[in-house]
Amino acid sequence: MASPFLYFVDDRLSQAELSAACLDGDLVGLGDAYIPADAVETSALRAGSLAGILGDTLAATHLTAAWIHGVLPAQPPRHTVQRAVARRLHRIPDRRLVYRDLSVDPADLVRIGGVWVTTPARTLADLSRVDDPEHARAVVLFGVNDPGSVDRAIEWLTAHPRLPHKRAGLRVLRRCALDQDVVTR
Repeated sequence: MASPFLYFVDDRLSQAELSAACLDGDLVGLGDAYIPADAVETSALRAGSLAGILGDTLAATHLTAAWIHGVLPAQPPRHTVQRAVARRLHRIPDRRLVYRDLSVDPADLVRIGGVWVTTPARTLADLSRVDDPEHARAVVLFGVNDPGSVDRAIEWLTAHPRLPHKRAGLRVLRRCALDQDVVTR
């Protein structure tokens, strides 16, 4: 069931009415939806705001999953997704998506706000295997927000022997773990 705090265009209100409510300070934008200005932005609301583009067949991954888990303060400009089902999809993904046609193992998925999202360990493992400043920043923020997640991501990567950029990801995560040890001393 969709959250009563999420307002989608043409669901209960038109685009014009939602824009007017934003101008009045009653609503603020969140993902592809709007929420009351005084609502607490939760993982369930973030995820639920993407229900229209994710549906039941796509899972939020990488930076999008990090945003949903509360690690990133703002949503990424394009949402990264993968198949949450075994069968291939026969539709053209939305242009606002970075679509990877690999199916995510059901053990690596959690349902948040009615949509599929990769687990924190899988999300952090995925982020660590991408070599760019945005993903590196997300790895550091993940480690700061949930220090145990780094160890779980290392365990996840170690348990999966054949992954692209696995060695680089493990180096990034181990460096992050060492940095956390230095900070806690």
